[in-house]
Amino acid sequence: MSNRIWTGISRGRLARLIGELAAPWAAAEEDRLLARRAHERLRAAGAGPDHGLPFTDRVIVTLVCLRFQLPHAALAELYRVHRSTVTRAVGEVRPLLAARGFAVPGEPGVRLRTLADVFAYAAARGVTLRLDGTEVQVRRPRAGKPGRRAFVSGKKKMNTKKATVITDEKGRTLWAGAFRPGRMHDQTAVRTEGIADLFTRHPQVRAKVDAGYRGLAKQFPDQIQAPPLKPKKDAAPEETAACEEQRHQQSSERICVEHANAEHKQWRVLQRFLGRRDDFDETYLAVAGLVSDRAAER
Repeated sequence: MSNRIWTGISRGRLARLIGELAAPWAAAEEDRLLARRAHERLRAAGAGPDHGLPFTDRVIVTLVCLRFQLPHAALAELYRVHRSTVTRAVGEVRPLLAARGFAVPGEPGVRLRTLADVFAYAAARGVTLRLDGTEVQVRRPRAGKPGRRAFVSGKKKMNTKKATVITDEKGRTLWAGAFRPGRMHDQTAVRTEGIADLFTRHPQVRAKVDAGYRGLAKQFPDQIQAPPLKPKKDAAPEETAACEEQRHQQSSERICVEHANAEHKQWRVLQRFLGRRDDFDETYLAVAGLVSDRAAER
């Protein structure tokens, strides 16, 4: 199952990923065992029974779950282990994938983890950012739960969670975050992440957005470019044609972020999220980080 068809990444990148995650996983495992036994280790490291699922297979199982959203019981049958073993493996590896951050094109040793990192990178490299929001359908909260209506998207008319994605001019993912219930507006989601303060602190950073961020574009007219307003119904044909040309040009320059969103949703788990809503943020970060590894090589 290490084939790219299953994991979504090449075997060479898979080997590097396993090497990258091995030390953090071993440290987390040792901390877990220490908390369980409430005292220091009495036997040498490596003593005792082996794991039913080795670490390499734990990574592969997690990638397959993210890629195809297969039931844990089905993967347990393939590996001849109990379903709970697969569930535990995914719960251990997925946070490590989510914490990796996002790859920087041309700089293998550097990764972006926060929105502030992205703005610092854009300011230093002169990158014009592309910003967009995307929605993923999630399970409906149980009846009577407070805040249930907050997940009902006004656009999709279904229960969703919203994510904000930032790319460069080639559609390479630099950051994903600002996870909010689907009812929240795209612009409100990024404002609660402090994006207005970052634009103020980095006046040289430029961004292209869609009409949903027009308020930010009004606040920072020299930094953020949104599509022009549609002309009035009684506008002259020349004015209408000029406006449409500007909108088309701006859309062509911004469309790469839509392509990045499509790359993320090639992974089945982000086409319709069937897990617990509390795990959505971690899952999206894990997938977006893996996608950014491949995109950074373009």
